[in-house]
Amino acid sequence: MVEPVLAERRRLLQLAAAAAACTWLPRGAHAQRRWGFDPFSLGVASGSPAADSVVLWTRLLGPGWWDSIGEAPVPVRWEVAHDQGFSRIARRGETLALAQLGHSVHAEVAGLEPDRWYFYRFTAGHAVSPTGRTRTLPAADALPARLRLAYASCQRWEHGYYGAYRHMREEQLDLVMFLGDYIYEYPNATAAVRDFPTLGWVHTLQEYRERHALHRGDVHLQAMHAACPWLVSWDDHEVQNDYAAGQAGDGRPLGLNASSDFAARRAAAYQAYYEHMPLRASALGGALAGVAGAADVRLYGRWRFGRLADLLLLDTRQYRDRQVCGPDFKPSGQVHPSACPAWEDPGRSLLGAAQEQWLDTAFAQAGSGWTVVGQQTLFGRRDNHPGAGEQFWNDGWDGYGAARRRVTGSLQRHQVVNPVFLGGDVHENWVGHVKADYARQGSASLGVEFCGTSITSRAGGAEQVAQRLAENPHYVFADGWRRGYSVCEFTPQRLTTTLRVLDDATREDARIETQARFTVQAGRPRLERA
Repeated sequence: MVEPVLAERRRLLQLAAAAAACTWLPRGAHAQRRWGFDPFSLGVASGSPAADSVVLWTRLLGPGWWDSIGEAPVPVRWEVAHDQGFSRIARRGETLALAQLGHSVHAEVAGLEPDRWYFYRFTAGHAVSPTGRTRTLPAADALPARLRLAYASCQRWEHGYYGAYRHMREEQLDLVMFLGDYIYEYPNATAAVRDFPTLGWVHTLQEYRERHALHRGDVHLQAMHAACPWLVSWDDHEVQNDYAAGQAGDGRPLGLNASSDFAARRAAAYQAYYEHMPLRASALGGALAGVAGAADVRLYGRWRFGRLADLLLLDTRQYRDRQVCGPDFKPSGQVHPSACPAWEDPGRSLLGAAQEQWLDTAFAQAGSGWTVVGQQTLFGRRDNHPGAGEQFWNDGWDGYGAARRRVTGSLQRHQVVNPVFLGGDVHENWVGHVKADYARQGSASLGVEFCGTSITSRAGGAEQVAQRLAENPHYVFADGWRRGYSVCEFTPQRLTTTLRVLDDATREDARIETQARFTVQAGRPRLERA
C-alpha cells in the first residue's frame, strides 16, 4: 500500500503546485462558459497570510453539494483590489481548477503590501464569486497597535446552527485560528438539530468531499471565511475519531480498519481537507510521517504579526505515538496512571520529533512580544478523579506527559516571556496557568492557557466541570454548558481574552453574550478576571 499512496501524493503535489503557480492562460482559454447554476456555491476564503502574500480559495461545484462539474479543467480568474468596487486593482491572475483536486482553487497571490486590507473575487465564465476581504501581515520589524484574533473548534453540523459565526463577523477580527474538528465523519446523530441529506459514515474521497461541502454550504460559516484570513489545523474527526498518525481510531465503521484500509481512508481525508482549505500547495509536500503509507500534509507553521505576536500553529494528531492503556480495547479513554506501565515512557510524543524540534527552535527565536501557540486540545494537566487517586484522558497532553514536559522545559530554557496557549476539542471553556511542574501546586507559572468551547458540538460531561475545576487549582475558570468562540486582543501592554457564548446553539436566532473576560499584563503570566 505504501508506494501507491506515495505516488498519488506526489502526483497531487505536482498538480497543486502547477495550479497555484498558473498566472497566465493562453488567449481564449477562459471562454465565456454560461452556467445554469452558481458554481461558487461554497463561497470564498483566504488564509496562510504573509507580509506580502496570501492564499485565496474557492471550489467550483455543481448545482448540489454532491455534484461535480465534470472532468475538464476550468479556467478561473482572480482579482485583488484596494476597494470593494474593484476600481483599484492590486493584483490579478488566472489559474486552473482541476478535477483531480475537486475543482478547488488555491491562488497564491504575491506582491502585496504589508499590513493592508484587500478585497478579492473569482470569475469563471460568466459567473462571479462573492467578494471576500483579506489582509496581509505587518512587516517583521513593525509594532502594530493591536491584533484581534478569534479561536474556534468543533462544529458538528447536526448538533446545532452556526449562529456563532454570525456574531463573530461583528468582532472586527484580523484573523481566525481554527483548531480542529471542522467536519465530523459520523453518521447523523440522534436528536439531530438539522439532518444530513445522507446518513452514512465517511471513508472515501467523494464522501469526505461531500461532508466538507455540506459544512461549507452554511451561509454564516461562508460569511466568516470571507471576512478575514483563517489559520487552520485539524484534529481527529477530519479523518476518524481518536486516530493516531497511521493507526485507526475508534473502530467504526466496522470492516474498514485494516492498516491498508485506514491508509487509504486517511489519504482521502487529507486530500479533501486540502481541497477545502486556504492552504499553500507546499502543504502537500512534506516528508513522510514515519508511518507506512502515510505522506503528511504540513499544517504546523509560524506567522509573525510584526513584533507584537508570534503565531505558532501545531498539529497534535498526524505525528503522534499511539495512545496507551485505552480501556475496553479502545484507543482512548480515562486511565489510572498507576495501572499503566507505559504512561511515563519518555520516548512517546504527541507532536513527533521533527515538530518538537521545530517548536523548540521557534521558542528560541521568540521576541519580547506574545508567543501564541494554537494547538488542538487542553494543554494543562487535568485530573478527572475527585479526591485521592488520579485519572486522566489519554488522548490529549495528559496521555503524553513527557512530551508536555519537553514543551514547558523549552519555554523555560529559552525564557519565553509571554506564552499563550489556545486549544479546543473538549467542548468546554477552560482558563488557567501553564505550570513548570503540574505535580507541584506552588510551581511557577510560565504562561496562560485558554481552551475553548465548541461552535456546536455537545459536551459530554458538563455536569462534572465544577468538580474537575476544584480538583485542578491551576485552572481559574471552566464551563461546559455553553457553545461559542473566544476573542483575544493583543496589544504591546496586555492580552484581553473574551469568552463569547450563545444562549442556545440549537436555535438559528441564538443571541450572544460575554461569559467571562480575562486580562494578562505583558511580562507577567498571571490571569486577572476583568
